[in-house]
Amino acid sequence: MSADTDTASAAVAGPARRSAAPWVLMYHSVAEFTDPAEDPYGITVTPAALEGQLRWLRARGLRGVSVGELLRARAAGRGRGLVGLTFDDGYTDFLTRALPLLRRHGCTATLFALPGRLGVDNAWDPLGPRKPLLTADDLREVAAAGQEVGSHGLLHQDLTAAPDDVLTHELRGSRELLGELTGTPPDGFCYPYGHLDARVVDATRAAGYAYACAIVPGRLTGPHALPRTHISQADGGARLRIKRLRHRARELRRVVLP
Repeated sequence: MSADTDTASAAVAGPARRSAAPWVLMYHSVAEFTDPAEDPYGITVTPAALEGQLRWLRARGLRGVSVGELLRARAAGRGRGLVGLTFDDGYTDFLTRALPLLRRHGCTATLFALPGRLGVDNAWDPLGPRKPLLTADDLREVAAAGQEVGSHGLLHQDLTAAPDDVLTHELRGSRELLGELTGTPPDGFCYPYGHLDARVVDATRAAGYAYACAIVPGRLTGPHALPRTHISQADGGARLRIKRLRHRARELRRVVLP
């Protein structure tokens, strides 16, 4: 495990292992659309919406960064004003739509990719619409642009339903493939569908990841089960403020209550 990996883990765990988790935002796809029926899972934001959300952060003295950067900064006592930005699945539009906006606003992000589905589409979403996924060359370009590439598993499977051998292959196999593609084994993992349990969390830790992102992990919250806030097309300033307050309140309850 690298020094950065150790630092990232320490940033979440801390000496008491009961510190508040950082605010991490969860995105998926950035694309133009007009009809909500084109986005049945609510995973798409338009470039204009993303830019407005990044501007909202900056207007409040906040800057979006990759989760790895966020955790290292927190470990060094420099985490104030930083918010984690994550993009799940590895859609092509991260490179063409999201990345230019991130650069414009001085942000970085973590892209959680599926190295077992490079260059195909999101076949796991039965309602569609079909969205192309990044190729191996695209992922190298993302990494070269200074963005963090993490693993989302190989094939986007519910790991809580996977037998032990499949679970190990999804975790370790995806980490090895991404390491070969980018030159650096990823420190971060993201649970497909946000599904996790104690067995999956333990296996993720054992596979060498410094941290892992969930959605609402409850009592499993920790370095390998970081909560995230889903961000949608509807999230303007008022909704973002409410979501930030909800995160703070939830973490306060978790840290203070037994």
